[in-house]
Amino acid sequence: MKTLGYAANSPESALKPYHFERRDIRSNDISIEILYCGVCHSDLHTARNDWGGAQYPVVPGHEIVGKVIEIGSDVTRFKVGDKVAVGCMVDSCQDCDQCHDGQEQYCRHGFTGTYGFPDRISGDVTQGGYSKHIVVREEFVLGIPANLDLAKTAPILCAGITTYSPLKTWDIQAGDKVGVVGLGGLGHMAVKLAAAMGAHVTVFSRTEEKIADAEALGANAVIISTNEKMMEASINTFKLIIDTVPVKHDVNPYVPLLDIDGTLVMVGQVGPIAEPTTVPMIFGRRRISGSLIGGIPQTQELLEFCAEKNVLPDCEMIRMDEINQAFDRMQTSDVRYRFVIDMASLDKAAE
Repeated sequence: MKTLGYAANSPESALKPYHFERRDIRSNDISIEILYCGVCHSDLHTARNDWGGAQYPVVPGHEIVGKVIEIGSDVTRFKVGDKVAVGCMVDSCQDCDQCHDGQEQYCRHGFTGTYGFPDRISGDVTQGGYSKHIVVREEFVLGIPANLDLAKTAPILCAGITTYSPLKTWDIQAGDKVGVVGLGGLGHMAVKLAAAMGAHVTVFSRTEEKIADAEALGANAVIISTNEKMMEASINTFKLIIDTVPVKHDVNPYVPLLDIDGTLVMVGQVGPIAEPTTVPMIFGRRRISGSLIGGIPQTQELLEFCAEKNVLPDCEMIRMDEINQAFDRMQTSDVRYRFVIDMASLDKAAE
C-alpha cells in the first residue's frame, strides 16, 4: 500500500513529507487509517539519534488512534470501521514465557517496535504513526472504549501505560502514598492515574511554579525538592516514587523518602543517572528499579480504566506541518502536557 508520512532523514534534518510503501496485509493483519498520533519524547530522541542505532529515513510515532479499513482472512477480533489503537509494539515472538504471560514488552526474543525495528518476517524496518496508514498484527491492536475521546486517547498508548504499569506492578491501592518526579507528559499521567486509583499523590518540583498545575491534575501535595526541610520531613513516607525525568539526574535525594520496601521506579531516563549511594537502600530495604511500558492485556485494561474513571491526558492538538516546532518546544518543556497530531492535516501539509 502506498502511503504518506513525515520522516527524518538524518539526526540533523527536520521532518519532511515522505512517500513510502506499507506492506500488504497478511492473514492476521489489520490495516488502519490513522486519525490521531501522539508526540512522545522518544520520537524526538529517535529522530535525532540520541540513543544511537537510528535507521533513516525514520517515521516516528507510537501513540496511534485510527479506524480499521481492511482485515486479513484470519482476523476475528476486529471488523472494518472499528476504532482502534496501536502503541509502542507491533509484534513479538508470541511463544516465550513473557509473551504467554501478556508481558510482550519483555519478550525473550525482543519485541518489534512500532518504528525503527526489523519486521519479524520480512526484515523491513518498521515505520510509525506520523503517517496516513499502518498495518499491524491483530494481537497488537487495541480496542477503544466507546466513551473515550479519540482526539485525547493517543497518549494513553505510551505516556499512560508507562506510568500505569508500575502502579499496578507495585500494587498501589487507595490510600497508598505515591510520589511523582517530573510533571511533563509522563508525570501528568502518573498523577492522574494514581489519583484515580485513590492514592495519596505528591509531586516533586524544583520550584513553586508547578504547584497549581499539580493540584489541578489531582495531586494532594507538592514538595519542593530544593527545600531541605520539606524533603527531610518526608523521609520514610512513600510506597512508590515514579521518576519521569528524561535526562541524567541525581536520584539520591529521593531514595530516603521511600518507606521500608519502597521503590523508586525509573520510567523517564534511558541511560545513565548520577552515581547512587546504597546506604539508604541497605538500611531501609529500599530499591531503585525500572519499568518499560506494559503488555497488550494491561494496555487494554488501562484503556478500560481510563474510560471508567474519565482519565484523559491534557493535549495540545497540532497540524502535521507543525511537528518540527513541536519538537523544539518539547525540548524546552513548552507543552501542557502532550502534543497530538490531527492526521487529517497530513495531506495538506505535504502539498
